[in-house]
Amino acid sequence: MIRINLSGAPRPKKGKRASVPSVGGEGPNPMVVIALLAILGVGGNGYYYMKLSNEAKKITADKAKAMEENHRLAAVKAKFDEAEKQKEVFRKRVDVIDKLRSAQSGPVNLLNALGSTVNETDAVWLQTMRDDGRSISMDGTALSANAVAKLITNLKKSGYFKNVEIKETFQNPGARDLTMFQFSLTCEKADQKS
Repeated sequence: MIRINLSGAPRPKKGKRASVPSVGGEGPNPMVVIALLAILGVGGNGYYYMKLSNEAKKITADKAKAMEENHRLAAVKAKFDEAEKQKEVFRKRVDVIDKLRSAQSGPVNLLNALGSTVNETDAVWLQTMRDDGRSISMDGTALSANAVAKLITNLKKSGYFKNVEIKETFQNPGARDLTMFQFSLTCEKADQKS
C-alpha cells in the first residue's frame, strides 16, 4: 500500500509519536503566573494605599488637635503676657513710691540733724542753707568767732556731716551795739546707715 502525503508535512518515523504542540509544557502556565502577580501587585498596592490613607487621616486629626491646642495656648500666653505687663507696671509704681519715701525722709533727717546741732551751739543763728545733693552750704551769724568754731566741731561730731570747712568769716560792721560775725560754711553729707 502506498501512501501519499498531500499535506507537505514530514512524515513521522515509526516508533515515535507525533508531537502535539503544548501551551504549558513542563511548568506552570505563564498566563496564570502573570495573572497571579498582577493580582498580588494590585492587592499590595491597595493595602499600601489604605495604610497611607489611614495615616493621612490620623495626621490630619492630630494636626487639628494640635491647632486647637495652639489656639488655646495662644490665649493663655496672651493672658500671661498681660499679667507680666501689669506686674511690671506695679513694680515700677512700687519702686517710685519707695524712692519717694526715701527721698522724703532725707530732708527731714538733714533738717533734724542740723537743727539739733545748731541748738546745741550757743550764740549761732543760720540765715540760709542750700542742699546741693552731696554738699551743703550755710550762711549765718554768730556772736563770736569761738561760737563759729564750736558749730564746726558740733557738725563734725553729729555724724551726719563730714569735711566741714569755713569759706569765710568776718565781723559785721553794721552791728553797732554787739560784736557779730557773719560766716559761710560748706560740708558734705556723711553716708547714713539704714
